[in-house]
Amino acid sequence: MKTPKEVLTIWVDALNARNADEAAALYHDDAINIQVAADAPLHGKQAILENFIEFFQAFPDNYTHVENLFEDGEWAIIEWNGGGTFLGEFTGIPPTGKKYILRGCGFFHITNGKIRFQRGYWDKLTWFEQIGITIN
Repeated sequence: MKTPKEVLTIWVDALNARNADEAAALYHDDAINIQVAADAPLHGKQAILENFIEFFQAFPDNYTHVENLFEDGEWAIIEWNGGGTFLGEFTGIPPTGKKYILRGCGFFHITNGKIRFQRGYWDKLTWFEQIGITIN
């Protein structure tokens, strides 16, 4: 059985390879992904997979660098920085061709070698300003 740290290392590798299937395979079928700055949580592996597919199509050069990765029992915490270029439609918004660089952190509850719960924190205003989207 993989440790929470090992699972997150594989998860980051899948993100950097823009491999939605591999990233989503690391979640339980009934996993919940809450991105605090997003409009609504994602419920279930299928919704998480669809979100990864859409994100990777919109930001095909997206990258994530791990700054810190901690583990405590069934929990893993990651501090990251990353970026990319808005080159494809995302949530109905046309691409702007603009680049972004962002920092954030995530908390992951991992059981039986898979992600059961994820909560991520990042600055939506900073991200949207960099990629040319107005928040209403």
